[in-house]
Amino acid sequence: MDDYNFFRASMPDSRPADYYLGCLNGSVFIDFNDHKDNLICLKRISFDGYGCCTLDDEANPMNETDSQAFKELYKAQDFDQKQLSLIVKRTINNNREHIWNEALTEYGF
Repeated sequence: MDDYNFFRASMPDSRPADYYLGCLNGSVFIDFNDHKDNLICLKRISFDGYGCCTLDDEANPMNETDSQAFKELYKAQDFDQKQLSLIVKRTINNNREHIWNEALTEYGF
């Protein structure tokens, strides 16, 4: 699946993060934080029907190139969906051991 239709989301104060994305018509929400060395790290991901999966401090951050591109994409008025999809999918794949496999499969990650 490549048509995630990412959008900038907002979350309550009880779910703190630096960047919030929603996709798949609001069925999935993905939160990211600024990490050391100016990198971005996946904080949590929630799936309809599965709940919220919070990644521990051992989560693998994006590399420098993806982190910089993610920040630029996030600031843009309209997301480059193809580029954002590649970065998000790569980040999820690098952290698969921390995320529910059934949910990833069901939602095409």
